[in-house]
Amino acid sequence: MNAEQTTPRVLSVHGASITDWLADVARLRIRVFRDFPYLYDGDEDYESSYLATYARTPDSILVLALDGDRVVGASTGLPLADEEPEFQAPFHAKGINVDEVYYCGESVLLAEYRGLGLGHRFFDERESRARALGRFRFTAFASVDRASDDPRRPSGHRDNDTFWHGRGYQRQADMTMSLAWKEIGETAESEKQLTFWLRPMEDAQ
Repeated sequence: MNAEQTTPRVLSVHGASITDWLADVARLRIRVFRDFPYLYDGDEDYESSYLATYARTPDSILVLALDGDRVVGASTGLPLADEEPEFQAPFHAKGINVDEVYYCGESVLLAEYRGLGLGHRFFDERESRARALGRFRFTAFASVDRASDDPRRPSGHRDNDTFWHGRGYQRQADMTMSLAWKEIGETAESEKQLTFWLRPMEDAQ
């Protein structure tokens, strides 16, 4: 962050109010997810359609980091029961009631705004939303699995595991799912594995 930049303000919106921000967040996700570990060759129409799920869900949240009117970061959350079946299946298999899980979707933030505590703020806002709704026992998210020796891993890249552990989340090695997206250099979508991380709500501060 250079001297001319200001610390972004944080705005949380819910349900149908998310609609106004879909295009901005879709473009931001495509830009950020192009980097490792997602390597996503994005599609704005798909992103807008995916994000519309949050706009249709009254108990959702979209946390925005704004530099003036510009969206420089975003993070999403919604009840797991409102997510697609492939997100729910690992919880059913483990005997966890999906009605008691609040799912934290992806967080995206432009590189020049990292290191300002916005990652923590994204989690704080989503976890606060889950607590305020009053019916959830867990918060959860899924992260894409990449090998430590993946040749596409940039020099100096740091995984977020330490940050997530610090937030009280534990990786659930037996809870995985596959999602398909087109990576940079691919001619078509291919399946990628993601693993879930879970935290009991009583651990949330």
